Amino acid sequence: MTAPRELGRSGLKVLPIAFGGNVFGWGADEKTSFALLDAFVDAGYNLVDTADAYSAWVPGNQGGESETILGRWFQRSGKRDKVVLATKVAKWAERPGLSADNIAAAVDDSLRRLQTDVIDLYQAHEDDESTPLETTLAAFGRLIEQGKVRAIGASNYSAERLRDALKVSADYTLPRYETLQPEYNLYDRAGYEAGLEAVARENELGVISYYSLASGFLSGKYRSADDAAKSSSRGSSVVAKYVNPRGLRILQALDDTASTHNATAAQVAIAWLIARPGITAPIVSATRVEQLHDVLAAAQVNLSPADIALLDAASAE
Repeated sequence: MTAPRELGRSGLKVLPIAFGGNVFGWGADEKTSFALLDAFVDAGYNLVDTADAYSAWVPGNQGGESETILGRWFQRSGKRDKVVLATKVAKWAERPGLSADNIAAAVDDSLRRLQTDVIDLYQAHEDDESTPLETTLAAFGRLIEQGKVRAIGASNYSAERLRDALKVSADYTLPRYETLQPEYNLYDRAGYEAGLEAVARENELGVISYYSLASGFLSGKYRSADDAAKSSSRGSSVVAKYVNPRGLRILQALDDTASTHNATAAQVAIAWLIARPGITAPIVSATRVEQLHDVLAAAQVNLSPADIALLDAASAE
């Protein structure tokens, strides 16, 4: 097992793969979600990431389903102490934004659904430029003082706004964002590397990247329009975005690297993220236990400098 990594300077230690709870109540029903969580924790991993907004986009859902399922699992399994629990506020239509009042109300709602008395990592799901950073960070600070939250993080912030938030924390002696949750994978590199990476590394933030497999493209599942036709509507959108000369070049490099490690393309793509300086734990999702075990095996794929150079060159813009 790979050594634990700290989430920023929070004192929270996690293994280098996080489980994405967006599938709970969407791609995985409650029974399957419980099995996935058991498998993840029993394999020694501990960071589970969710949000109050998950999974409001599913017809018939309202939001809060993922947290509710996770809370029921905590009660059923007794494994709350084995999990570093991360959730988010700001993006759900029922509890939008980062005003002090909204944060105070949203955290209590999340705690009730999660059936726990503390959230280990509470993240701003997106920036809210209508609320002063000082107001938001002070509201998060009150939650830490009250013992409802251990540490805070930011998701979907620009490099400039993240830097501003860190300065406000320092200037006003407020808690700082200890983590960043950006979109980042072997294909989608520019958004993170152009500015956010420097801010995160300079300030020793933990980075929990999402879309680790580029909506499944980096698994090699979609290589042509024919592949999309055999799959869901998601396949068509993935093909439209990723199936191009650069995307196919990346898949070839993944295939070549995978063959030398007796691994899969998906495992190599995640191993590349784990090996990337500054990345703490890429988020992965699965809707079947077998699929989860396959993804977790990525942590055992030790890429050489030559492997990383090959993948970097193939994915260069």
